[in-house]
Amino acid sequence: MPKLPPALPGLPVLGHIPQFVRDRHALLRQGYKMLGPVYSIRLGPKPVAVLIGPEFQQFFFSETDRALRMDTAYEILAATLGKVAFLASKETYQEQRPILHAPFQREKMVRYVQIMQRVVQDWIDCLGSEGEMEISGEIGRLVQRVAGYTLMGEAFQESVGAEFWELYGALGKALNPAIPPNWPIPANLRRERAKQRMAKILAPIIAERRAHPERYDDFLQDFLQTPGRSGEYADDATILGLVRALMFAGHETTAGQAAWTVIEILRSPEYRALVQAELAELMPPHSEIDGNLLRSLEHIYWAVREVERLHPSADILMREADMHLEIGGFDIPKGWLVMVSSAVAHRIPELFPQPERFDPLRFAPGREEDRQHRFAMIGFGGGVHKCTGMNFATNEMMVITALLFSQLEMELITTDTHVQYGLGAVRPSATWVRYRRVA
Repeated sequence: MPKLPPALPGLPVLGHIPQFVRDRHALLRQGYKMLGPVYSIRLGPKPVAVLIGPEFQQFFFSETDRALRMDTAYEILAATLGKVAFLASKETYQEQRPILHAPFQREKMVRYVQIMQRVVQDWIDCLGSEGEMEISGEIGRLVQRVAGYTLMGEAFQESVGAEFWELYGALGKALNPAIPPNWPIPANLRRERAKQRMAKILAPIIAERRAHPERYDDFLQDFLQTPGRSGEYADDATILGLVRALMFAGHETTAGQAAWTVIEILRSPEYRALVQAELAELMPPHSEIDGNLLRSLEHIYWAVREVERLHPSADILMREADMHLEIGGFDIPKGWLVMVSSAVAHRIPELFPQPERFDPLRFAPGREEDRQHRFAMIGFGGGVHKCTGMNFATNEMMVITALLFSQLEMELITTDTHVQYGLGAVRPSATWVRYRRVA
């Protein structure tokens, strides 16, 4: 008999779905505490092996595309975004990799940072001299605008961006692990109508860009002009799927972590003083933000890294076992789901002392706790499967943080911010901030 991972007790039929939907972090931490670094839960009829810790996480990423498959593990997400990138078969993913990497070349990042600064500054300029704002929602909408301008271009964002993002919201509401994505329930039907409308909006835009490629320079144009591994260009359906996938990755994960960065710095007066001293020295008013300046803002960078550790938006990653596996003295049968959880792994006290504490200096020279193992931090994936847009997201979070703390005095009104689940990524709950513009 195979030695299966020890199972966390759950409900008949449903297994751990109710707990998973309500508070998956608590569920997965309970399993780790009770059963160790390799254990199992059930999401409905599907058994899931959970792997916690750097060595097991290294196995998870190293075996991806070999013994572990991504596409079959994300059927709900594929029904929403399309079978593209990591949601497609291994062969399709490999074919699309050159297209996915094209927008993230180093030389393109210079222009994207300029767009980030302009969009964030426009938002700050529209704020009053003082007031109150709900920071999680405000940053969510701000990140949408950054994604719209960089992914699709100014003309798109100004003309149809608002409708496109509203349609995108309908897609996210259909993400429900308890309900099969093909069931004709209202949320799934609205998702399909939204996808059809998005395709109708994009069709003439894509046609115009194919006819006049010299007029455009953004993510969408890179997708259109970059051939896949075979030398063939992507068709319209694939382009639309890539747009939806990049909107999801570029918005959902960044919005949550950007908001948490502001909230955590405001919660920590001592570290906030370090951030503001750094900005006063290195970023005078009206500074143009570029790569050199961002690299010099160490305290902001460390804060962004610490938020990735404490509040990773991509808090779980899934695969499906494509063959029988042995790991940690246990057998994982073919067909099981396999999961890693950064929300648990990043709070292992042996790796990150006082793991519940917001302490960005743990990334400073002399400590560098993240370098104990190359798979200790997995907020953006690991190995060759590290997120292609990681640097883009980090730059965006740093630009938002730097501009806010250099131009506004802020204080938290809400004191009980907690994790809010939804849309496949986690973010902070509604958090009100009182602000006053710095003279």
